[in-house]
Amino acid sequence: MGIIDWVIKLGPSVMMPIIFFILAMLFRVGLGRAFKASMLVGIGFVGINVIISLLLESLGPAAEAMVKRFNLDLTVIDPGWPVAATIGWGTPIVPFVVFGTIILNIVLLVCKLTKTVNIDIFNFWTFMITGAVIYSFTDSIVISSIAALLHFLVVLFIADVTAPKIQKEFNLKGVSFPHGITAVFVPVGIAVNWIIDRIPGLKNIKADPETVMKKFGILGEPLTLGTIFGILLGILAGFDLSAILTLGVTVAAVMVLLPKMVDVLVEGLTIIRDAAEVYLKKKFPDREFYIALDTAVLIAHPSVLATGLLMIPSALILAVILPGNKLLPFTDLASLVFLLPMAAPYLKQNMVRLYITGLLILTMVLYAGTSVAEYFTDAARIANVTLPENVSQSTQLANLVGGATTPLGWLLIKLASLFA
Repeated sequence: MGIIDWVIKLGPSVMMPIIFFILAMLFRVGLGRAFKASMLVGIGFVGINVIISLLLESLGPAAEAMVKRFNLDLTVIDPGWPVAATIGWGTPIVPFVVFGTIILNIVLLVCKLTKTVNIDIFNFWTFMITGAVIYSFTDSIVISSIAALLHFLVVLFIADVTAPKIQKEFNLKGVSFPHGITAVFVPVGIAVNWIIDRIPGLKNIKADPETVMKKFGILGEPLTLGTIFGILLGILAGFDLSAILTLGVTVAAVMVLLPKMVDVLVEGLTIIRDAAEVYLKKKFPDREFYIALDTAVLIAHPSVLATGLLMIPSALILAVILPGNKLLPFTDLASLVFLLPMAAPYLKQNMVRLYITGLLILTMVLYAGTSVAEYFTDAARIANVTLPENVSQSTQLANLVGGATTPLGWLLIKLASLFA
């Protein structure tokens, strides 16, 4: 556990260069190029995380202000994905799930049942949180570990199936995204796209970034959309003029800078991927392999980021109008963009289709969170989680962005409850 904790505390910005340097050496990349490639990957992750942190830190106060301004009073509060990650890494199942995941991935690779090499260790929490919630009411390491590994298996399968389309749409090569949250919503996007294609009028609306830019010129560019969305969110939050304008500029900056940081990461990744392709084709001429990455790489697309911003006020409206919902969107409001990126290619990067899908996803998440709140809260206590200052210790918890509140996580929790 001590070694695992130490590795996780390094964070992806340090872990990824080390992992990619080792991979580069294994694939016979020269020492100098291996260092450059791995550091570019690390620098890309640093840049992505810095810009995402800027976005979350800017939107967080706006989201909290909206909650207070509209006087929303629900009994289950969202403490944010960092709390869920801490719970996932804080229960007794951790060593069993971590080593089980690695062994399972190796066995599947050897048996040619997967193409994905899952080195995205930091995001193991996205399926371990499902196991942690189950452990809170079963007190069974076996049942909760099996559930977490099943969650992993499903998203690994989705990662393999979606990799070719995502690589093409996002101009990435040799990668996949076995993410325990985002991957689960790909079938939702496919279903919504199928339905919209059969609705007259709606199916003809073209709202991908390229069409929007062509039709509206400067008004359709990412920096303009970012400015407009930032200002609108500031107005909804009740900010003064200075804060509204600051938020507008900040969101615009994120829309422009985030894709550039992804380009830096991809530059380093390409060096290693090309070497890996040559090496692996010699060793395994009939095989193709994908390297797992964090979906943070995907949110830079304007359609994903813009729709994620629209989902913030929409989540608050849904929380109020959905009958039976008890979950108050709060800390994770700024992170809703992470629910969408893997579904985006199946929705033609169309912001109207993405938004409709986002509403359906939010509805699922709110009801799933309401349903598992009691167990989620117990899991937080077992993990001795220190909650944010704005969350009462007596409040029930469930987060918007986490594996346990996806349809898959909810289903596994409900199935496990039959054995409790």
